Amino acid sequence: MSRIAILVPGKIHERVLERLKDRFEIIAVAREEKLGLDGEMAGRIRGVAVSGAFPGSWMDQLPGVEVIASFGVGYDGMDVKRAAEKGIVVTNTPDVLNDEVADTAIGLLLNTIRELPRAEAWLRAGNWKPGTAYPLSRFSLKGRHVGLYGLGRIGLEIARRLEPFKVKISYHTRSRHADAPYDYYPTLKGLAEAVDTLIAIVPKTPQTHKTIDADILASLGSNGILINVGRGWTVDEEALSAALASGALGAAGLDVFYDEPTVPATLMEPANAVLLPHVASASVPTRNAMADLVADNLIAWFETGAALTPVPETPQKV
Repeated sequence: MSRIAILVPGKIHERVLERLKDRFEIIAVAREEKLGLDGEMAGRIRGVAVSGAFPGSWMDQLPGVEVIASFGVGYDGMDVKRAAEKGIVVTNTPDVLNDEVADTAIGLLLNTIRELPRAEAWLRAGNWKPGTAYPLSRFSLKGRHVGLYGLGRIGLEIARRLEPFKVKISYHTRSRHADAPYDYYPTLKGLAEAVDTLIAIVPKTPQTHKTIDADILASLGSNGILINVGRGWTVDEEALSAALASGALGAAGLDVFYDEPTVPATLMEPANAVLLPHVASASVPTRNAMADLVADNLIAWFETGAALTPVPETPQKV
């Protein structure tokens, strides 16, 4: 009996392929506008494992697809509206990366405030000699008021990690979390005016496009710190570059950028910016767990008819 065909467009974590190859027929294709499948092969594909975007035009080329398992918690590159229209269930990999991203956010915050990467570079350059010392860091985490722009699963984990640092914590989301023990601000502007440290952990949506703009950065002020571990889409990078260069904003720590992997030179130049190449979830244990969840979603769907972590826009019939 022929095995169920699973499409893999482009690259995906090797563990996904290892988990699926003995159960399914894997059909790997390049990431191109046309998937390069003849009619018979396209008709046999019932599932997809993908890392990255999956446009509606690809769904239209796959008349028999039932489920698309996406590698990552964010699925802004997935045309979930088209998937819902076609009755396709889309899954993502929530929860398994929450701790890693939250840990990275705290590490990035400390590195940015205390200038730890610059201090290490100063030491490695041979500058630490008798009678010399690295300059005192301008900022400290002590006594800060941290605002979380986003209080979903990862945002809550960041907030819980901040509590032992004895900082004040507030947040802004579209609506108040009744069980959250932090001050709520109904607007991002109101939050930015109240805090001196802003951590962004919101998804890429039309509503979050460049919401951290010159006005928000000015509200944070010259002692303000911006940390972004959400999406580069959220930040106006021109405004951020100008604020860092002029001192209107104290410092920034960024793990994500607007047009990855391109990082503007105006962000590379300022000494008061700490930059990471989108590594918040990039550890072997966490990426293995994400790969396992991609595979487990496909296995569960074809064994039980129910995916483990469907996104809310494409609810499955139970």
